[in-house]
Amino acid sequence: MLFACDIASKIFVKMRQFLFLIFLSVFIGCSSCNNSKTEDAVVNEPPKPDYSHLPKFNEDSCYNNIAKQVSFGPRVPSTLAAKKCGDYLIQFFKKYADTVYVQHTVVTTFDNHKINIRNIIAAFKPKLGNRLLIASHWDSRPFADQETDVKKMRTPILAADDGASGVGVMMELATILKNNQPERGIDLVLLDAEDWGSNTGNDENTYCLGTQYWCKNPHVAGYSATNGILLDMVGAHGATFTLEAGSMNYAGNFMNDVWKTASALGYSDHFVFENSGGITDDHVFINTMLHVPTIDIIYHDIGGAKWFAPHWHTLNDNMNIIDKGTLKAVGQTLVAVIYKEKVS
Repeated sequence: MLFACDIASKIFVKMRQFLFLIFLSVFIGCSSCNNSKTEDAVVNEPPKPDYSHLPKFNEDSCYNNIAKQVSFGPRVPSTLAAKKCGDYLIQFFKKYADTVYVQHTVVTTFDNHKINIRNIIAAFKPKLGNRLLIASHWDSRPFADQETDVKKMRTPILAADDGASGVGVMMELATILKNNQPERGIDLVLLDAEDWGSNTGNDENTYCLGTQYWCKNPHVAGYSATNGILLDMVGAHGATFTLEAGSMNYAGNFMNDVWKTASALGYSDHFVFENSGGITDDHVFINTMLHVPTIDIIYHDIGGAKWFAPHWHTLNDNMNIIDKGTLKAVGQTLVAVIYKEKVS
């Protein structure tokens, strides 16, 4: 009886050990499974970019750059105001860029005016092949044809937003590029005679005369860039920038990347992920003639009576509508795009 009990006891102990080993194996397996899932979740989560160490875009300085241009008056081609402002811009960019190119030519407007124009190109690291093009027009429209008062329609506009804001952003970028060497080549292109076009017909070629000349006669033979960004009306209160159809057609992936960058920086109120119709702007000619995939950052009045901002081609396009917060959103986004190689 004692022998049988001893055997039973040993069998019971063995069974306990066996059951414990099974339990331990299951526990370890589950733990390993859970750890694997946790690790997979961490690995699959995209890392958030760190923009904290990038140069800071100074919106106050940018605002002053716009005010300086406006102080010359309407920069209508072939006027004294345009000559003085153009001279000022050339000297400004010479202080910061590695090379400044100036193109002089004469073009004929839709209403048969022969006008003297200048394109200004400020190049940083001009020998590098990997280049980013940033452009804006610097001229003013010679008539406020969107005014409701017929008597005001022939009045030149100051164009604080429609022209000067984009140039003001590029002027501030120039100061940053001077002190923080980029890892790619940057070209800041100021285009003339963009806004002396007809709104009465379908001849889109009457606009962007300086751009068309530059695309046919680039400042450097065989010029090319990896991507381009056009700035047009980028400084007004409450400006919203949508995914313009032409930009998406020619450089959709790049445009999405720029908008995602703006969103990561906290500027999704300005850079809205909403598709919108295509417009004729400088980027159309840069895409079709120069074949540089270029996007347009331009104020689209979502849900408004007109595609463009309410002050478009009116006398309200003055310093009163310029907003430093909008300038910061655009400028800091461009800084992140320029220095993306340094973003971790």
